[in-house]
Amino acid sequence: MKNYILSRIIKSIIALFVVLSIVIVMLFTLIPRVNIFKNDTSIQRMKGDEKTSYMYNKWDELGYLDFITFNEMCYASSDDVKACVSGDTKEAADILQEYENNGYIIEQFSDGSYYGYYEYNPLEILGNFYSHFIQIDHPNKIEDPDNPDLERKYYIGSDQNGVPAVMCSGCEYKYQIYFDGSFPFIHQNIISLDFGTSYPTKLGIDTMNVIADGQGNAKMEEQTFPTGSTQNSPLLQHSCRYKPTSTLDRMDTTKFTDNYANCDTQYDSPSMISTSLTFGLISLFIAYLIAIPAGIYMARKKGKLADKIGIVYINFLSAVPSLAFIFFVKQIGQGFGLPDKFPHYGFGDIRSYILPIIILALLSTSSLMMWTRRYMIDQSNSDYVKFARAKGLSEGEIFNRHILKNAIIPIVNQIPVSIVMTISGSVITETVFAIPGMGKMLPDSINMLNNNMVITLTFIFTGLSVFAVLVGDLLMTVIDPRIKLTEKGE
Repeated sequence: MKNYILSRIIKSIIALFVVLSIVIVMLFTLIPRVNIFKNDTSIQRMKGDEKTSYMYNKWDELGYLDFITFNEMCYASSDDVKACVSGDTKEAADILQEYENNGYIIEQFSDGSYYGYYEYNPLEILGNFYSHFIQIDHPNKIEDPDNPDLERKYYIGSDQNGVPAVMCSGCEYKYQIYFDGSFPFIHQNIISLDFGTSYPTKLGIDTMNVIADGQGNAKMEEQTFPTGSTQNSPLLQHSCRYKPTSTLDRMDTTKFTDNYANCDTQYDSPSMISTSLTFGLISLFIAYLIAIPAGIYMARKKGKLADKIGIVYINFLSAVPSLAFIFFVKQIGQGFGLPDKFPHYGFGDIRSYILPIIILALLSTSSLMMWTRRYMIDQSNSDYVKFARAKGLSEGEIFNRHILKNAIIPIVNQIPVSIVMTISGSVITETVFAIPGMGKMLPDSINMLNNNMVITLTFIFTGLSVFAVLVGDLLMTVIDPRIKLTEKGE
């Protein structure tokens, strides 16, 4: 069994990176790269060389090509930099020829100065992406010429709450392993995944931070800083990164005794992924709580009034467009004084959650009821049920000890996948109620040509999905030990 699980994990990882690679190649080769500027308001105010330089620098930053100015060519490759940068010299001509021979396209700005760019092929695009994808922090990570005596070591220290933590000097992050009250309670900054920064929306912010950071206003709370100063601050000290000596200011030195002063801000509202997960899990729990007993009852009363009413309910929800149903329930809820938009009362008011959760739960009940009923009826017609009746077992015993146990297996198998789907959010419901969750992130990112965000979301959704399938299979073996996922001896 251990070998099987390991094999499935390896196959899942391979599948994940195959999907991710396909998406990366499609984004960078099938969509004209000039289209990424359609939603960039900054470039609309530019013209001439400024616009050209901005575009090539942005393409370089996003991984389409390698852009280099003529002066950079000289400093990188010339033995006589002064003669090279002066322009019309043999040294300059030789450098330009060298870059052309290496596959660079040489062009000129309107002022006559040269620049070059090398367009990456699909394999080079993938190589560049994966070369920096996994980031490992270590004591030699920081290079600060203004701080040559920087000590480089790991050590055990205490955070602002007096809780022990593994800390580092010379790493990018001061706190390498730390503990707090938020899930999963043990956190680390040693290994991270680099998907790049968001563009053109949430400009310059790491895509993972866009998804995982809080929202709303900065949350002020009393904290004690390394200098001993106690003050109200929104800083997350566990996130503090190294700040170059040349950029430290007086505000930093009043709080911190070292260069680890570049800290994230904590906010008073949950992140987008937490928001979607909250709505999704609560609605999923309610849906299962309603649909499973209802489907079971329909199966037991097959062909009777209760079953017919349930079938009408299933057909109604299946036939009515989701958007129409959402507005229908929304209109009823408004009659009871419930808000029609989430921001009216915000995260701190339970009324903000009621309508979206009810809608999400009800939309999920029809398929759950239908499949539960179908599985139950299929099992009821099995030979082992007929044999149990022939032995004289009561209908209650047959139902509870045999039919239900077998019928529930495929339902349990789908629970992990259903949970994963809640993380992606509900596009329509979150849009209608203006919920700041992940529901609209993927379609919006595609529409805005935010390549790095599309890649990040693809990785998250694909990774969670493939591993949810594995967890679902393992759950089946827990529910029914007779189910074997491997051949004998494996």
